[in-house]
Amino acid sequence: MSLPLGVILAGGLATRMGGGDKALLQVGGQTLLNRVIDRLQPQVAGMALNANGDAARFDGFGLPVLPDSIDGFPGPLAGVLAGLDWAAEQGAEAIVTVAADTPFFPADLVAVLQDTVQGMAHPLVLAATPRGEEKTKSMSRSGLIRHPTFGLWPVALRDDLRAALEEGIKKVVIWTEKHGGREAVFDTENGDPFFNVNTPDDLKAAEAMV
Repeated sequence: MSLPLGVILAGGLATRMGGGDKALLQVGGQTLLNRVIDRLQPQVAGMALNANGDAARFDGFGLPVLPDSIDGFPGPLAGVLAGLDWAAEQGAEAIVTVAADTPFFPADLVAVLQDTVQGMAHPLVLAATPRGEEKTKSMSRSGLIRHPTFGLWPVALRDDLRAALEEGIKKVVIWTEKHGGREAVFDTENGDPFFNVNTPDDLKAAEAMV
């Protein structure tokens, strides 16, 4: 497969951080967004940022800013749709999404996601990690913890996704399971590569990890 386009999801409300842009928080002298850009750039053919509000606050990053096309902050699927619409304009077949608040995601994210799509009519894969002792709402039937903001998404299903969002579907895995989505499993022996910054304590933990 050719390299997909990359879309960084920064459209959330950051309520547990008191609002504002988590992506612009500093960790180890760099913004979270800079760290995510640096990690994603070698893995994709081009990048864009999904964010809502005044796009000018991201002018310094040199990325196209894609707002949600569905009103009401319906969650990460709206960011995925914005990315798929952008990718369609570029003539791309797929995108990979990553979260702007997750600075240590795997350097081989795209390669592992792409390795999982063999035989699929449409490449639709979410990143996952072994469960361990943790139980979350994103757990699959196989006991894996899915990371729904980290996935490989086909442009061919963008109109189906748009219709699902307009019907009120917000949960990522409801839509991916409908289309036979798969999971790509990533190792956690050296810690959770999908650790994300949700709270001030998480920000301190990220500083320690840097």
